[in-house]
Amino acid sequence: MIKKAILPVAGLGTRFLPASKSIPKEMVTVVDRPAIEYVVKEAVAAGIEQIILVTHSAKGAIENYFDRHFELETTLREKKKFDLLAEITQIIPDNVQVVSVRQAQPLGLGHAVLCAKQLIGQDDFAVLLPDVLVRHKTTQHKNDLAQMMTRFQHTHAAQIMVEAVAADLVDQYGIVDVVEQPAEGQSVLMRGIVEKPAVGTAPSNLSVVGRYILPAKIMQLLENTPKGAGNEIQLTDAIAMLQQDESVEAYRMQGQTFDCGNKLGYLKAVLHYAVDHPTLGADFKAMIAELGL
Repeated sequence: MIKKAILPVAGLGTRFLPASKSIPKEMVTVVDRPAIEYVVKEAVAAGIEQIILVTHSAKGAIENYFDRHFELETTLREKKKFDLLAEITQIIPDNVQVVSVRQAQPLGLGHAVLCAKQLIGQDDFAVLLPDVLVRHKTTQHKNDLAQMMTRFQHTHAAQIMVEAVAADLVDQYGIVDVVEQPAEGQSVLMRGIVEKPAVGTAPSNLSVVGRYILPAKIMQLLENTPKGAGNEIQLTDAIAMLQQDESVEAYRMQGQTFDCGNKLGYLKAVLHYAVDHPTLGADFKAMIAELGL
């Protein structure tokens, strides 16, 4: 069973300036909690027990958030604010460990994943890009990440999460080439990934979301992956090398994504999560109605 997940959080967040000048973009709040918490909880809900943050020196706030805060906990306990105490002590279950490694140089997503090699060892693992929030449908028995993990256990084929996008937007994404169009919640054999194809030339309308289930072998491939686009070590290049010997599948998600790496996607996430918030949702909907938009 897959129990480890890598979350690359070392990026500078230039798409989110000026806020990300002093605050890690992953710590910008979506309603009442940082975006990174939603991603971690997605992983935990899928059965992950070790979260590996690939970070750098300016991102200490992320590590601190998942650590205990003795002084604050003591103050809340003394003031009998037990509801708030529960909020900050139950961010992750006791059986889940959050650890971190440093990415000393910004050498790409593939390099970020490779930085966690010693912690991964011989285990298969998940990769979750924290810019993207994935909400599962309420009708889903398991979230999409968990379904990818189950598929991997059955087929031993690496899984790449994808979603359908409008045909006129394919030039903004990495688009997968698949043997057939899968239904939501299903995986199909993937032939490759085409980065930002011109409209009308894309092999499908399925874009890569930022969720991967990968075999431990990918680490060895990353070690031998030459620098590619942007003079960086690209994860997609290592996946292409993996495809020479093993099957790789595209899993079509059922849920909904929000790209919190850009400002408009972030605002969309805030809107959707606020509307469904258990205590703020009703008042937020009323506030929207008052605006008359």
